[in-house]
Amino acid sequence: MIRTTSSLRNGLARAIVRGSNARTNTVRSTAVRCLHRKHQQRIQSHHTLRLITASWQQQLRFYADYPDHIKVPLPALSPTMDTGTIVSWQKKEGDKLNEGDLLAEIETDKATMGFETPEEGYLAKILVPAGTKNVPIGKLVCIIVQDESSVAAFKDFVDDATIIAPPVAPVPTPAAAPPPAAPAPPVKPPPTPTPTAPRAPVPAPPREKAYVSPLARRLAAEKGLSLEGVKGTGLYGSITVKDLEGAAAVSAVQPTAAAVPGTVDIPISSIRAVIAKRLLESKQTIPHYYLSLDVKMDAVLAMREQFNKLLEKEKIKLSVNDIIIKAMAMACRKVPEGNTAWLGNVIRQYNNVDVSVAVSTDSGLITPIVFSADAKGIAQISKEVKALAAKAREGKLKPQEFQGGTITVSNLGMFGIKNFSAIINPPQSIILAVGCTEPRLVPAKNEQGFTTAQFMSVTASCDHRTVDGAVGARWLSAFKDLMENPTTMLL
Repeated sequence: MIRTTSSLRNGLARAIVRGSNARTNTVRSTAVRCLHRKHQQRIQSHHTLRLITASWQQQLRFYADYPDHIKVPLPALSPTMDTGTIVSWQKKEGDKLNEGDLLAEIETDKATMGFETPEEGYLAKILVPAGTKNVPIGKLVCIIVQDESSVAAFKDFVDDATIIAPPVAPVPTPAAAPPPAAPAPPVKPPPTPTPTAPRAPVPAPPREKAYVSPLARRLAAEKGLSLEGVKGTGLYGSITVKDLEGAAAVSAVQPTAAAVPGTVDIPISSIRAVIAKRLLESKQTIPHYYLSLDVKMDAVLAMREQFNKLLEKEKIKLSVNDIIIKAMAMACRKVPEGNTAWLGNVIRQYNNVDVSVAVSTDSGLITPIVFSADAKGIAQISKEVKALAAKAREGKLKPQEFQGGTITVSNLGMFGIKNFSAIINPPQSIILAVGCTEPRLVPAKNEQGFTTAQFMSVTASCDHRTVDGAVGARWLSAFKDLMENPTTMLL
């Protein structure tokens, strides 16, 4: 019994030792593999690792050197905005900021709008001066601090947080595949046929070529500056906008393309650039077709004159365009297929009719919206259109006042234009182009055999993806019936 117990104890001890050794070997082998893998990674990406370490040091220094602060980037003030222009700063460095104060005026792709202070505090540093164009969304524009005593710490603050492309590590050329017995100095070969055409020597690129931030590259191109010889002060020696200022006097030796005599080059505003982009996209990607007809305007003009007399005390004066907006909205009620939008995988049909009204401004075309025009009276539509047009020309429209819309009207009748075809405002399906009203002779059962009537030409541009020809014709016919019998809009 004693011998059996002793043997069992010895066997158990040997098993424990073997298990311990196995676990030790397993841990040791795993550790060796990890160290080997880390060693290989360190060898392969030593240059990148060194840059990452420098980046960490840069970030740690940034947070250690400056007090608590709020970074304010350029916001997206419209859905289609990619860049903006800082028109003016309404506050100076060191000014007290209250939440809701007007901080700056920013020109977007739609209009010039006020940018309100996002946080209370003090404006410590303005990083993008007034007048700077094509500022990308997300670009740091200013610094706000909570304590006035912290303002001085940002006097020499420079935004180095430029998006830097990861540095490309030089690809190690393998030792294999050397040129077959090529001597160091190039020797002119004898005039014997060579098996393959000799390759032109490829000049080696500079080992450390400075990276240029997208904003700096764009500004350099606009100002005609050469980046050769410019020393970058950004992260990893990248060239930033700040570096261009010191190089302007040296680099601006060669100007941009010389102006042609007798011409003037007009800079393209943000609004004009977006108008060009959207209308080009609309014309190239939307299958337009056009429907035109003449609307007899005598009944509308008579009703307008009667309504204006009734509204004279309220100082409300209805225009023909106000009645057109109402008639378009009511036509969309009768033919709801015209109040749709192409969204790629679905056709969206709207319950409310929000009419976009094209308004010409000094900076470009903008389309403020009369929301739920089908549920409003003509007098209310008239008030809203006048207010929106005034705000549009003053550049004070808010984004929610021009973003959206389900159908658009463009009226050039006040310029004497008889008819024209407009480009669809995507993703809408119809835009109505309205010409002027003019008198015409029409047959009549009287002694003369004719009479005079007022007619207006209209052309509907339709998206064939959402509105078939028959549907577009029904919508335009419904619009004509409402205009020639305007009292039916009151039913």
